[in-house]
This record gives sequence, structure tokens and C-alpha cells, in this order.
Amino acid sequence: MKLARVFFALLLLASAAHAQQQTPHIAYVYPAGGRVGATFQIVVGGQFLLFVTNAFIDGDGIKATVLDRSRPMNQKEFNELRDRLQTLQQKFQASRWRNAGTNVWTDADAKEREEIRAKILKNPPNRKANPAMQDTVVVQLSIGPNASPGEHEIRLASSNALSNPLKFVIGSLPEFSKLAAKPANPDLDRFLERFGRQPTPPGTPKYESHVSLPLTINGQIMPGEVDRYHFTATGGQQLVIAASARALIPYLADAVPGWFEATLTIYDAKGKQLAEAERFRFRPDPVIHFEVPHDGEYFVEIHDSIYRGREDFVYRLTIGELPYVTGIFPLGGKAGETTSISLTGWNLKEPSIDHKNTDAQLGTTFLTGEFLSPVPFAVNDLPECLAQKSNHSIESAQPVTLPVIINGHVSQPGESDVFKFEGRKDQQIVAEVIARRLDSPLDSFLRLTDATGKQLAFNDDFEDKASGLETHHADSYLAATLPADGSYFIHLSDTQGKGGPEFAYRLRISEPRPDFALRIVPSSLNVRGGLSVPVTAYAVRKDGFTNAIDLHLTDAATGFSLSGARIPENQDKVQFTLKAPSWNPGKLLNLDLEGTAVLNGQAITRRAVPAENMEQAFAYWQLVPSRELVVTVTPNPRPFAANAIRILSATPIKIPLGGTGRVRIATPSPAFADRFKLELNAAPDGLSLSNITPVENGIELVIAADQEKAKIGASGNLIIDVTPKIPGLTRNQKKFAVDPSRHPTAPVLPAIPFQIVAD
Repeated sequence: MKLARVFFALLLLASAAHAQQQTPHIAYVYPAGGRVGATFQIVVGGQFLLFVTNAFIDGDGIKATVLDRSRPMNQKEFNELRDRLQTLQQKFQASRWRNAGTNVWTDADAKEREEIRAKILKNPPNRKANPAMQDTVVVQLSIGPNASPGEHEIRLASSNALSNPLKFVIGSLPEFSKLAAKPANPDLDRFLERFGRQPTPPGTPKYESHVSLPLTINGQIMPGEVDRYHFTATGGQQLVIAASARALIPYLADAVPGWFEATLTIYDAKGKQLAEAERFRFRPDPVIHFEVPHDGEYFVEIHDSIYRGREDFVYRLTIGELPYVTGIFPLGGKAGETTSISLTGWNLKEPSIDHKNTDAQLGTTFLTGEFLSPVPFAVNDLPECLAQKSNHSIESAQPVTLPVIINGHVSQPGESDVFKFEGRKDQQIVAEVIARRLDSPLDSFLRLTDATGKQLAFNDDFEDKASGLETHHADSYLAATLPADGSYFIHLSDTQGKGGPEFAYRLRISEPRPDFALRIVPSSLNVRGGLSVPVTAYAVRKDGFTNAIDLHLTDAATGFSLSGARIPENQDKVQFTLKAPSWNPGKLLNLDLEGTAVLNGQAITRRAVPAENMEQAFAYWQLVPSRELVVTVTPNPRPFAANAIRILSATPIKIPLGGTGRVRIATPSPAFADRFKLELNAAPDGLSLSNITPVENGIELVIAADQEKAKIGASGNLIIDVTPKIPGLTRNQKKFAVDPSRHPTAPVLPAIPFQIVAD
């Protein structure tokens, strides 16, 4: 019983702490990058950051140290400081008169006045501050010479929680950064005006600076703000001016459009506009290729397209005669072969490169080279061919043998490419375009016709949920069953009637090739030693794949275990639990998960890609891939007590429709049910936790399946939150205590697999 009492006390203390310390969430990082070999400070803004103690960036050679944390003071704190400052000011004025009596101004008074002023200036109240980014953390970064240039991720950690990741870019060019932006603060402005500061002038704020090329500029845009950077250039220079904004923070939950939509404009020294861009093709981040007309001074202007702005409107602006790839052909190649790839773009050293396609790179990879932006490239294991130039009608259709991947272009506006294949009655056929997902501007349209021209199937846009950064799923996909033996035709065109050398595509025509991709959410986990944390797996099913998928950890995850890690057949997601080992390594750990399914007697294994489920513009959710699945293990002084929690019943538990199912859970003591409240997390339709009964060595849970709402055959996992019955908690504290999304270390029971069966 002593062991049980200790365990209960630990859980009570942990949950009480969680009621005060929520999971840190990063909204922005500024600057969002830095140069190899540099040491500098960044500001990380977000929510629940006051208890942050550490910062981490993936990769070698990068050291991050938290220097300071702050949040705007509340109005009561401000009023008290303001009143005390006024009292001191009156004392100071009185002391200047002769015979001031008791009003003697002391060194202690002067010190207190300066301390109060410093407090007000550092964390003034701001009723207009956005709660999602009101907390700030100052981090010092040292980027060593061995750090890898490119995209990385930064995370913040408190003693018992780990934040979401946000992109951080390491570059090789010189860098320039504006001072970190501060939101408008009417409270502070009015206060300072009383002490003689001039009011802020009305009008659109503009920032101006002179820079030397080449370089990367870091900036933030506040409401109505316009930033200008002046530079000297030589006639004939081929400058690339590329903005990264949406690429840094892909989705803003509470803004429309759902990202910072930057606009670039180039002017000469007299203010004459020479070039402008709001996008680069279909990408929100603009890029300008600027051929300098003559020696002289120019300036580039950047702002939001509709003049919005706030602290998370962060950008990186790179300017110089730099290599930029605008297109490649082909867009992919066959595994095991070397593909010769033609490059188009600006300031490229070579017109082509050779790329070795390894079997390990099946799917989308990125070409290596000194390019300013990543260049996606697809690798597949099907036979490949090139599209012919004259295949624009049924009469001149290019014959192909299935299965095949065809690499081609819609080379002229209004053009269609037509491919002929021989099919059999009742044969299932799939045609899929991969173009927009590989940065081609093609907005494809597919049609399947028979030899008479009769249309049998068509498709414009097909959503690929594995492509979390796409908001216009412009690639096409169609599946059909052929009605008879004979010749059939696939027609590929651009929906908007556009075309050109850059409108490249990869067209797969084959019988269905059932497959799947996996996403794991969230990509940052914190779990107390010996306890479990909920995780969600999403299955992206392809070509009619319906089979169940079993998830497992790779060998590197010694000591961790999964419960309920199986995505049932025909389902797209499952919530399961990850249990931590009892030891605490005192550092971040990278976990790798895989999913395996059996299809036609053959095992298919795919890596589970970590991701964040991000909200876009109040309404949409996107699975945005992360670089790593990172976990921290919080120390548990009595991990062997936590390890006592386990499922005793056989699983999956069978729950009759309209009836109940029972499951036994081992706990440190039968008193567990008296001290903790158990609740279903995101209860499956029609299921409820109807009763909890103490039994020998633990508790028994009774799960009811509603006759009307539950469905026979439904399966999945039951995730049960464990909330201490702490007397005296406020409503807000109770809310935080039972929300595991805010407290990743809050206890949950191991996932309990279930299945609803007939009476």
C-alpha cells in the first residue's frame, strides 16, 4: 500500500503542475535562419513559453541556449507599477525644493524608479496582444562550421513538455536582420506620452536599409508595413530575388489567406517600378529574375499582398547572382538506374546533371546541388518512356504497354497528349498524373475514351492527403473497369489550356497497385517514464488499398512499446499509445515507426512520416510533414509503480451491439478508481464508459455500445484519460488537467483495442 500511495502522490503532483504549465507552442521564430559559423540571438514567440528551459535544433554543430522568457504584464500589475512610479516622480520633484522636509530623494529611490521603468518597457501590458504569440523566449544560437546548410527544425522544451517544431534555415550567405518587431501597444504609448515622449505619427510604417549583395535578409511585417532594401548592382547582372514566407510557416490558423502572402517589387533609384511578383507560378512565395539594366542603385520592396501583418509574418529574402532551378525534365526516373536530367533556370553552372536513383529513394526525393531552392524528383520501380512529340489525337496516339510511366510535357497551350493501350474486358485501369506535386505548373485533366471517342472516365483534381503543403491538388487520378476487349486512349491536357516547356508531367498507366503512406501526429512527444502517451496514425490509402496496417518501432527504439498500434482495414486513422521506458536519458530521442500490411501474401512495409496537423484559415486541416519524430522522457521517481498499469484481458475486446464489453486493467491498487477519474478520449461513435469496478489487482471497465449509434464491425482503440480527483481545482484548471493535447505527460491508460460484434 505504501507503493500505491507514493504512486498516487506522484500523479497528483504531476497533474497539479500540468494545471499551471501547458504545452509550449511555437508560433514564429525570428530571425528564421542564420549563417554557418555565426553566433546570434533569436526571438521565439508563442503560447505557454514562460516555463521553457531548453531549445533544440536538429543536426550537428548547433548549440541553443535559452537566455530569457517574458510575457506582457496584466493590467493590475501595470497599474501598481504606474502608481508607484508616479509617487516616486512626485517625491523627486518635491526634493528639488529647498526645505523639502521628509521628501529627501535617495539613491534607493533612483534605483527603484529605473527598475520600474525597465519592467514597464520590457513587459508592458497590451490588450491587443494575440494570445497565441504573447509569450517570447530569447535564445542564443551558435552555428558551428560543421553545421549542414539547409532546412532544420527548432523545438522548445520545459521540464515536462516539448513544443511543436518550426522551420529554421541555415544558410551560407551573409545575413542581415531587422530588429525584432513589436506589436502596437496603445497602453504603453499613452503612458510614455505622459512622460514626454512624442506620439507615434500616423500613416503606413516604412522601413529602409542599405545592403550589399549577395545576402539573405531576415524581416517581419507588421500591419500596413512596407520594407525596402537598397542595393548597388552592375548592368548585366542576372539577379535572383527570392522570398521565403509561406515556406517558413506554412499555415496560419487565424488568417485569410492562411499564410503570409508576400509581394515583391523592384525599383530603380528614381522610384520607377521595374518588376513585380506576388507568386512564383502556383507557389505563394514570389521569385523575381532581374536582369540589371545598368550600373546604379536599386531597391526591393516587400509587404503582404493585402497589407496585413503581425509578429508571425516572418520572411527571408535572398538576393544575388545565385543558381535557381525553374524546371527539370524528366521529373523522375526508375529505381536502380541513372537518369540524365535537363535543368532550366537562372545562373546554372551546367544544363544537366546525372542522378543515381536508388531503391531506398522510392517516392519523392530531392536533387543534390548548389541550388537556391530544393528540387523534387520522383523515383519509381515501373518501366518508363518518353512522350512523343506528335501524339495529340486518337489518330496519332502514342502506343504504350502497361504498366508504364510516361515522362512528357504539355508543350503548347491547348494541346493534349494521347496514349493508346490494349485492354481486356473487366480489366481495372488506373491513370495518375504526378506534376504539381513535383513543382510543375501543369494543372492536369485526364480522360479515358474507347476507340470511338466515347468518354468512359475523367478527372480534374484529386486530393493527395500525403501532400500536406498542397492547397490546390491539381494532379489528376482516375480509375475505371474496361467494358470490353479493345483499344483505349488516355488524354492528358491542362485544365486552363496552358502549356509550354516547363509544363512537365509523369503519367502512370497501370492496373491498380495497392499501397499506402503513413503519417504520425504529433511529431513532438513527452511522456513520463513508465507511462503512456496518445499518438495518432493516419493511413493514406492508394489504388483501392483496404488492408489493415500494423505499426511497429524500429530497433533504435529500445525500451519503448506500442499498444493498439493497428489501423483496421478500410479505416484511415487510429489513435494508439506509446509507452516510455522507465529510464530517463536526459536528452531528446528520435523514434522511427514503420507500418506493415500483407497484400496477396506479400508484406509491404512503409516508413511512418512524422507530421503536425495544422489548421489553415479557420477551417481546413493539413498534415504537414516534419523532419523527425522526437520524444523526451520525463523522470518518474517510481517507474516500477507506473509499469504496474497494463491490460490483463484479451484484446480486442468484443462489445455486442446494444450490450457491454469488459476489460481488466492492472493498477498499483484497487483504490485507483477512487482517486482518479477515468474518461474516454474522443470516444468512438456509440461507445461509452458505463462503469468502473475495483477488482483484485486492479479495475474492471465496462464499455457500452449504443444500439442506434454504434455499428457492427467497427473497430479501433479506446484511449482513456486518467485525471486525479484533486479537490479545490478551478474550472480552468480542471479543463487543462483533462486535456492531454495540452499535457503530453498527463497519464493515459494503454490503448485498448475493441471490436463491435452482433448480439
